[in-house]
Amino acid sequence: MNSSAQTDKQIAWTNQLEKLGAEHGFFRQIDAEHKALFLRGDDTLVVTFDNLDDARQKVEDRLPWGVKFINSQGWSALGIAAHGWTWYRTREVCDFFDELRDSKFFDQFKRVVFYGTSMAGYAAAAFSSAAPGATVIALSPQATLNRDITGGWETRFRAAWRRDFDGRYGYAPEEVAAARKAWVFYDPHTGQDAIHAALFRHPNTTHIRCRNFGHNLGSVMAMMGALKPVVYGLVNDDLEEAGVYQLLRDRRTLPYYQKQLLKRLQEMKRPRLTYHYCHAVLKASYPARRPHFANQMNQIARQLGLPAYDPATTSP
Repeated sequence: MNSSAQTDKQIAWTNQLEKLGAEHGFFRQIDAEHKALFLRGDDTLVVTFDNLDDARQKVEDRLPWGVKFINSQGWSALGIAAHGWTWYRTREVCDFFDELRDSKFFDQFKRVVFYGTSMAGYAAAAFSSAAPGATVIALSPQATLNRDITGGWETRFRAAWRRDFDGRYGYAPEEVAAARKAWVFYDPHTGQDAIHAALFRHPNTTHIRCRNFGHNLGSVMAMMGALKPVVYGLVNDDLEEAGVYQLLRDRRTLPYYQKQLLKRLQEMKRPRLTYHYCHAVLKASYPARRPHFANQMNQIARQLGLPAYDPATTSP
């Protein structure tokens, strides 16, 4: 997209957000890179973070991530939108949250929740200290991108390495200590995400291990229909750890998850276990739609002298 088209798109977003803010809450241009939109609902406030330049929706439908779902539940929403991979690390964004804290903006709500994924997950944890007693829901969050801490193992997100992660709202595991409850979702097989998650050590933190979901685990949860009920339950504070894992059990029948698990078994070099897993997947689904599993099963069958895939006996 050329710069002129990008500018037009940003202007259209800004105009839309200004109109919504004027009608239902407020809109703030925080700085050149960040905007804030508050839409008033009931006495539950959900604070989300988004990168508008990563938008997949049409301009006329575009809201900060999660705001449409939040409002559909009747909750109040505060969406912080970035233009680019900023990790929200500017003085003005910190000043904005200081202002909300000092003006007691958060005190008008019975329940405050900070919610985000990856870069936004970092922000949800880091800025939650502006509202002590809040709940944090962070999916694949970073603890920090301070190179003094992550320089030996975090090779992603180069665009943010020059950002300042010291000072106010900087180190997410420290900031989240002021929360009433923090939920950190991560895939333990995604190395960097697992290290970030391990840095969240405060007793108020519950780690939810989403094995073989990958970094974009929120998308996987959405595909399996679990994201909304998980978020709904955690926002309303009526879902425990066991209940979260129960909602994630449906991953077993999700084609994406099955492929991720197959890849994991291949990496582990467990051919016999891989063979039996392919057989189980083919037996539980429509084999004609899963040729990759049939091919893998046959390949291992030739290597180990096992029975080949038979459509007549391997069918749901």
